[in-house]
Amino acid sequence: MSDIPNGATPGYLVWRLSIKWRNAVDQALASLDLTHAQYVLLSSLFGMERSGLRPSQRELADHTGLEALYVSKLARSLETAGLVQRARDADDIRIVRLSLTRTGRETVRPAIDTVQVLHDQFLAPLGGRDDPRTAAFVRTLASLLKTPLTPSA
Repeated sequence: MSDIPNGATPGYLVWRLSIKWRNAVDQALASLDLTHAQYVLLSSLFGMERSGLRPSQRELADHTGLEALYVSKLARSLETAGLVQRARDADDIRIVRLSLTRTGRETVRPAIDTVQVLHDQFLAPLGGRDDPRTAAFVRTLASLLKTPLTPSA
């Protein structure tokens, strides 16, 4: 990471860290022909399916924090690539349910392993994934994510 300016704000640092993370994931997953956003959708869908869920596009958007329209576009492109299946809900045709195809599951597993290596590198300065500093960092990030931000008029 290039030099951090003196007096950098927390918002600036969070932004820079998120860009650094996204770029690292994009580079690591390039050999699997996946982007960070595609990985987020596929790995989240994988986890939700392992929990017995078949989420709607809206539920997956809520889970990932991605905009619903973006999830819809990603899901369509991943469907075209043969990684995701989209199907109308039997009870409400306005709802589109998502599931991984066999190829999608075969693609996401090595992607998860690849990103796990990045997680380990990322957390090394805090002592690794099982270090109390990492647990405190996760709690702090979760707290910040729960804090409502309302633009002032």
